[in-house]
Amino acid sequence: MTSIDGYSALRTAGGAVRRTDRGVLAVSGSDRATWLQGLVTNDVVALADGGQCYAAYLTPQGRMITDMHILARGPQLLLDVPAPLAPALRDRLDGLIFAEDAQVRDESANLAVWTVFDGAAVIGAAPTVVIIAAAEKPNRAEVGLAAYEIVRVEDGVPKFLVDMTEETIPLEAGIEGRAISFTKGCYVGQEVIIRVTHRGGGRVAKKLVRWTAEPFDAPVPAGDARIVSGDRDIGRVTSAVAPPGRSAMAGLGYVHRDFAEGGTDVTLVWNDARIPAKVE
Repeated sequence: MTSIDGYSALRTAGGAVRRTDRGVLAVSGSDRATWLQGLVTNDVVALADGGQCYAAYLTPQGRMITDMHILARGPQLLLDVPAPLAPALRDRLDGLIFAEDAQVRDESANLAVWTVFDGAAVIGAAPTVVIIAAAEKPNRAEVGLAAYEIVRVEDGVPKFLVDMTEETIPLEAGIEGRAISFTKGCYVGQEVIIRVTHRGGGRVAKKLVRWTAEPFDAPVPAGDARIVSGDRDIGRVTSAVAPPGRSAMAGLGYVHRDFAEGGTDVTLVWNDARIPAKVE
């Protein structure tokens, strides 16, 4: 499908997107769940066979090393991670195995990640992640990654290495509702998350927001375009798209927390253009 046809398909009937931007790590061994439980933000031990969850892996300072979907599949936990990071993540995780019965392998060459929508795509509603042999595919119409990216940005869902980096605290990106368990035991970086959430009321210096800009006759700003309010520099664009058939462009960006409320008017500054926009 073209990106326009794929976008229309995702928005109406759903489909399957091969995530060539994602790699796969496989964790095996009898201690795989309890070992990973102490490293990531979500509750791995609670996963039944066939279940999945979204999580982050953090530094002790609470900043993101990566995001991941974790799938419990028989004797393995399959980790859907950013493809460029998979080899280094395998080595990093392997170095954290001591007496535990756990093994980490990079299966990116053998297994493929698919994002599957059974109906009209709403990416923020946690679509199903499927990991299968590289030569196989789900029984759904295949939609290209370019169309998925338009829907992702339009729906305000951040992507690691684009809208989230190694400097991001999950609370800044707004992923805590689906990536963090506040009832599980300890994990790396938990102290920072708890301190900000419970003692700081969840207040962080900047927040990732979704914005829209009309009319659609201005250039689509690239990542790192400035976001300003009056003469004040308040943030940066991270993603921007022009959805087919829509009159407005949409995007994501970080702004100072005082400007993160929906309905706030801001201006995008890209090259010589000043583009009026609104925080959604």
